[in-house]
Amino acid sequence: METDLAPVGPGHNQSPVRADLAAAYRLIAHFGMDDSIYTHISAKLPGEPERFLLNSYGQRFTEVTASELVTVAPDGSVLDDPIGHGINAAGFTIHSAIHGARPDVGCVLHGHTVAGVAVSCLEDGLLPLNQWALLFYDRIAYHDYEGIALDLGERDRLIADLGSAPAMILRNHGLLTCGRSVGEAFVLMFNLEQACRAQVAALSSGAKLRLPTAAVCERTARQYEDWDQAHAASGLVDPEWAAYRRLAQQVAPGFDQ
Repeated sequence: METDLAPVGPGHNQSPVRADLAAAYRLIAHFGMDDSIYTHISAKLPGEPERFLLNSYGQRFTEVTASELVTVAPDGSVLDDPIGHGINAAGFTIHSAIHGARPDVGCVLHGHTVAGVAVSCLEDGLLPLNQWALLFYDRIAYHDYEGIALDLGERDRLIADLGSAPAMILRNHGLLTCGRSVGEAFVLMFNLEQACRAQVAALSSGAKLRLPTAAVCERTARQYEDWDQAHAASGLVDPEWAAYRRLAQQVAPGFDQ
């Protein structure tokens, strides 16, 4: 969906969604959350919800620009490919499934971070250990590993497991977040990654873990939801994503070209 942020920098000719998506790629790289040329972030085209944007296969996230994003149709047809590299087939499987089934989702972000993959390998998954994790308390989905996501038949199972959740842990694989906007998906992923890093650090200490009560966990999760609903109703620009956009302009000038 279209963000309420105007593009910044000299690439003002690019649409806000294109510029936001390119910024998210650059920020994922900046924070060390990328994985070579793999993993992917997609965004629906405003006014054309049946089409979405994806990175050009073979580019590192540090190379992604708004004008070089690939436009993809629901059937996998590449409609516009400025540099001719095509797309990651596994990326199409995952992103087409979610965009097709969730009209509320404007952006899907999938990653393979060390901490995220580590937590995805744990039987108990994400533990309610800290404030980052409580954003997702009883609100995160899980999907069992079926191999590299090349089988289009997996899409139905992935969607069934995701349901209406804003985030999902792909078992033995990585993390995934869904946002109404690029900014929302990015912020969710950043917080989920922080939760995973904190969990790995806590477990590695070998000390006994202290968890909040279920009542406190649920109260905290609802506090997050109440803030989100109040902010959405206000119509104001998300100050956190605005701050990240300014950071992208500082560390990766030209992403919005």
